[in-house]
Amino acid sequence: MARVKFVEMEDASPALKASYEKSSERFEMLLNIFKAWGVVPNLCIPMTDFILEILQDGTVDWKTKELVILKSTLENECEYCVTQHEVVSRRLGIPDEKVADLKGIVYRTSPHFTAGEKAILDLTLQIRDDANRVSEKLWNEVRAHWSEEQAVEIVYTITAYIMISKFGDALHVELEPVFADLETQLI
Repeated sequence: MARVKFVEMEDASPALKASYEKSSERFEMLLNIFKAWGVVPNLCIPMTDFILEILQDGTVDWKTKELVILKSTLENECEYCVTQHEVVSRRLGIPDEKVADLKGIVYRTSPHFTAGEKAILDLTLQIRDDANRVSEKLWNEVRAHWSEEQAVEIVYTITAYIMISKFGDALHVELEPVFADLETQLI
């Protein structure tokens, strides 16, 4: 059970309702994480905009971002996030075999990942462990495959989803009923 009372659409202020409508349009429903954020509308509204911006093609395509989102949330053991993002990855056409190889460090020897993807997954693990200690070697490996702008967008995605997974877990945000009975590979 969630530790806070979600703010439902019908109880939202006009500004929060508009934010909810944007997220509902994107996700085909109002997700519980947004309703938990809605407890503090002045933070929910810009956070929603931020997440919606991340979850689209930018200098990095959404499929690639989805890999680091899954890895970030898996490493933080966020059942809520991993379950939802497994569904998203399937909708984006990421093969199940590739998703399964995100466990642990399997991706490092997996034929399903490019060298550039392996570098950003290593970066994801390093940021999780100690963001202050991203080595020059690792950063150079990332930069061998990704432009500076892409690398920054990837770091935005990794750190945003580490934060989201911690937020959701701290407040015990539950899966929506539509996701509750889904089988997942990663959790």
